[in-house]
Amino acid sequence: MGGLFRIWSLRKTALIFTLETFLEQLQADSRFLKADRRLDTEVVDRLILQLNRIYPQVLTDNEAKKFRDLDVPTCIRLAELLTHLQVKGEEACREFYRALHLHVEEVYFGLPTRLRRRESIDLVISPASTPRQRFVLNDRGPLFFLSCFSVAVGVALLYYCGESKGAGGTSRALGLAALGLGRRVREVLIWYTEDPIPK
Repeated sequence: MGGLFRIWSLRKTALIFTLETFLEQLQADSRFLKADRRLDTEVVDRLILQLNRIYPQVLTDNEAKKFRDLDVPTCIRLAELLTHLQVKGEEACREFYRALHLHVEEVYFGLPTRLRRRESIDLVISPASTPRQRFVLNDRGPLFFLSCFSVAVGVALLYYCGESKGAGGTSRALGLAALGLGRRVREVLIWYTEDPIPK
């Protein structure tokens, strides 16, 4: 079921973006392009030359000369170029995007329409991951672990001190081990230290 929903969402996303024309994209991206400082005089000139030389039907020689006039500030020339391309139509806008992709990739991939497309495709391809189930080894908590550990330490001390010092050292070790244990374990260890094992 999830696979079918994902395929349907991918088709829907693809349909949305095929319906959005290059002209509509350029209208949406124009404000961003006019404000981007990476589109300086040199880059704008390269874009104009690309459109003029490769696609003269998009930008004629006279139009290219007009947009390359260095007496006019770059921001104004760029704004006029974008307006001119939108008037020319879909094909001119598509070629502008190709030129932008070729000459300034970082600007091209940072365009609002590109970011919107990438985010929506990412959401469809990899939906928000469901949290994985935690596997708990035991549900008794850290105090249970500490009490078990204390018992193990107490038994180890009992064994070690019992072999090396005899019963007297054992009672001291058990008395120390009983400090950090639960009530029942403490009672057993204290009882054990009070009644020494007969030899």
